[in-house]
Amino acid sequence: MPDLPPMSEARLSDTAAQDHVGLTDTFASRRYFRKFEAITAHLARVAGVMEVEGSLTRQETEILTRHITALTFTFRALSMKYLLAGRDTGRFFGSLTIDNHESGFPAAQELMVMANDAQQAERHLRDTPTAPELKQQMLRKIMGDLELPTKLQFALSQRLYYEELSRGSLFWPRNDPEAVWITNLSDRRRRYLLHWSVYDSQVNLPVLYLMEVEDTGRDALPRDQRRWPEVQAHLIGQSLGGLKLLTIAQGFDTDFDDLHPKRLRRFHLGPMYSHAYTRQSGPIRDVLAEAASPEGEDWALAWTSEDLHSESVRSERAGWFGSVEREVYALDPFAGRGAETGATRQDRALILPARPYQVLAEKNPPGFAAIRKFVVSPAGRVLSYR
Repeated sequence: MPDLPPMSEARLSDTAAQDHVGLTDTFASRRYFRKFEAITAHLARVAGVMEVEGSLTRQETEILTRHITALTFTFRALSMKYLLAGRDTGRFFGSLTIDNHESGFPAAQELMVMANDAQQAERHLRDTPTAPELKQQMLRKIMGDLELPTKLQFALSQRLYYEELSRGSLFWPRNDPEAVWITNLSDRRRRYLLHWSVYDSQVNLPVLYLMEVEDTGRDALPRDQRRWPEVQAHLIGQSLGGLKLLTIAQGFDTDFDDLHPKRLRRFHLGPMYSHAYTRQSGPIRDVLAEAASPEGEDWALAWTSEDLHSESVRSERAGWFGSVEREVYALDPFAGRGAETGATRQDRALILPARPYQVLAEKNPPGFAAIRKFVVSPAGRVLSYR
């Protein structure tokens, strides 16, 4: 791995893990969160472009946007928690830990701690002064003692952090499956869209899943008190980035005789590359370094989608006289890649501002021609290039 590039935005301090760093500078931390606030806003717009092009339905776009919005709320909560990072608050508090080697996102441990904090948010809010009360105390400190009220500022940031947690609707380390009814194919055959997401602790990235399922059970799946908890536990247990979609779908098909997974998709949001915050290697490092983009535009985000379709159904004996349906999945026919990827199709995209895209187009490095590019502007416009 090459040495760290010059840090124009961030002062980073190494932690025990070589691929994790703590943002110990107040302004670097705030710029990092502003960067992600813009990125998550662009992600929702990219999903909208994909809907217009027909690669996502309106329902799917709404679901993806919901998970992306939850991710935005998570970043907002963390930005409150670390608002005073690097300042002398009178106690050791630490700094935001990010994965600057693999993902550019916060380390999974940050979300795990946040999930634990959420369980105690009500108590913290009950035992601390309200935001207006803290602001009044800060004014008295400034005007009466002529001092910077750093400790009160810290108390206010923590108050705002717990307020964000108490509002809910955040992106947690695991976000359990939900079922959305699509249509009734017959009296005993219903189609649902299941969706869930996880924060993959192996690579520190958010991963979203969509599964279209046909239900031939006696009771509707979301109201079935026996099957639905089992389905949720099964899917969360199989939501590992190292598992192929084919493995996940076949395992689900085998374990639930009256649920038939017709389509399974997985969306990897990231890595995020930034010349100021991450340790790039290869062409993307040179592109971002040469672009020398202004604050807020020094980044590129990978978006990878995997798609697995059922192409037919076979009948399999069950018991002495019964039979069950089993799905036969279509794998990518080109150069045998289907067996390698375990998917019918895999698409890779890169989302980036205009200046890095211009440099990328001029350099045209090998391997990037087949990657789709979404070029975004601060005004919210999204242009698609293949």
